[in-house]
Amino acid sequence: MDLIFAKKLAKEKIEIIKNGFTAYVESPEIARLIKKEIQLLNLDVYEDATEIGYWFIPNAEK
Repeated sequence: MDLIFAKKLAKEKIEIIKNGFTAYVESPEIARLIKKEIQLLNLDVYEDATEIGYWFIPNAEK
């Protein structure tokens, strides 16, 4: 996968998560980029890694 495309897609998914919505990706590479960004931004997100992909679910509790 093109690295620039992967980074762009990861950034788009982070924006979805920051807006309070669940994001899904199939690629372990993109999931790794999302996890890295979640840690940098200190976001409270539940990750569910399944056989078919990765779900990133923002914690709604404030």
